[in-house]
Amino acid sequence: MIAIISLFIVLMLSMLVVRVSTVALTLTGLSRDLARFQSLSAFTGVGFTTSESEYVSQHPVRRRIISVVMLLGHAGVVAAISSLILSFLGSGGTREGILRFGLLLLGAGALLAVATSRWIDRRMSRVIAWALRRWTRLEIRDYAGLLHLFDEYTVREMEVEKEGWVAGKKLSELCLPEEGTMVLGIQRADGSYIGAPRGASRIYEGDVMILYGRAGSLGELGSRPCGEKGDLAHQEAVAGHRHIVLEQQQREESQETKWQKRQRQDKEDEK
Repeated sequence: MIAIISLFIVLMLSMLVVRVSTVALTLTGLSRDLARFQSLSAFTGVGFTTSESEYVSQHPVRRRIISVVMLLGHAGVVAAISSLILSFLGSGGTREGILRFGLLLLGAGALLAVATSRWIDRRMSRVIAWALRRWTRLEIRDYAGLLHLFDEYTVREMEVEKEGWVAGKKLSELCLPEEGTMVLGIQRADGSYIGAPRGASRIYEGDVMILYGRAGSLGELGSRPCGEKGDLAHQEAVAGHRHIVLEQQQREESQETKWQKRQRQDKEDEK
């Protein structure tokens, strides 16, 4: 019985380690799904070699987080397997073995419920994030949340092709902000990088543009042909963005009206 209790304690601590590392990686700018995947990969020692792993290995703070998770994961997995083996080797008979197996299933179900509970996850994440900010020196921000990347907005890399609509033009000629698309940076083919480029920057074949905007707009821009068809697509994208801006202005005006009403009501209440 002690071995089973020890097993559950190890599993609970393992879940806590993965959750803490997930929140920590999220606060460094990774999306929550990617942070959870990298945390599980490091803790279990599976070692997935994905392109996203470069975001972890090239970041010093993320490397430290993953290194600690790897060490704790190795110790946790060994302890869990040892406790599981001992819990059944020490059983006194068939009846006691069935009882321990039932207790094991019951505990596993409870842990699964806790692990998959969104209510618990939200509250634990807040506490963990507060603790990390309070007792660590991680100068971090949740960029995915700040940019609303979980919504219709996204950040995407777009490689410039020879026949692409943007190739050979300056940013001032493209007028991408009129489409609702912002250019965050340009990775040149020679390896140099231009952050927050201005209108005079020219886009060349082989460059990689880092764009921020709506997913549908960015996808269309990446496949937009050069010439008159591309210009026509640009005009349609501009018109579509103006419609979106108009809807946003209407919502803002509605909010402004509500705010003015509250201000007048507060003044009347003071009188």
